[in-house]
Amino acid sequence: MDRRELIKTITLLTGAVMVGGEVFLTGCTNSTKTGLSFTPATISLLDEVAETILPATTTPGAKAAAVGAFMQVMVTDCYTKAEQEVFMTGIKSLLEKAEKMYGKSFMECSPEQKHDFLLSLEKEAKAFNEKKDAAEKQEKEIAKAARQPFTGAPPHYYTMMKQLTLWGFFTSKTGMTETLRHNPVPGSYDGAYPYIKGDKAWAE
Repeated sequence: MDRRELIKTITLLTGAVMVGGEVFLTGCTNSTKTGLSFTPATISLLDEVAETILPATTTPGAKAAAVGAFMQVMVTDCYTKAEQEVFMTGIKSLLEKAEKMYGKSFMECSPEQKHDFLLSLEKEAKAFNEKKDAAEKQEKEIAKAARQPFTGAPPHYYTMMKQLTLWGFFTSKTGMTETLRHNPVPGSYDGAYPYIKGDKAWAE
């Protein structure tokens, strides 16, 4: 799957522009290291969030692709300081909300509870992002008219986690070779290649 197409797909699926999208494509090393604290427990939590978003079925899920560790690298090396702050604060918020909703940690919740909890965060993120976009609309138009770059505030932290989950999984060896149909050496274009309902997408 072409990476630019993947970014477009992730943007559509999450309802927000891919955070750091262009940076991911060109390679990134954040020159302003902020000493982010990603403990083994944090990585395990992110793995579990990712696995709830993309669970294992007949093919491996996000945890098998080590998406938690991927998030650590991307947030540390590719996110701006503002985006990093939202993401790290979001981890704490996720833990607190899960504890408040179920009286136990997210990691202790059943798969069904984790699923329902993330659905509640999905709705919260959608409302947050829509409100943010509406508030920034005029500023964006002014910047466009003045031919000046515009940088809006980061989206909801759950949106960022979901984007990184999709990006990390579908660019991993596991995602490309075991979930997508992998073509290690692209062949000639066949515009009339037969499609069978249920076929996996191709990865190159």
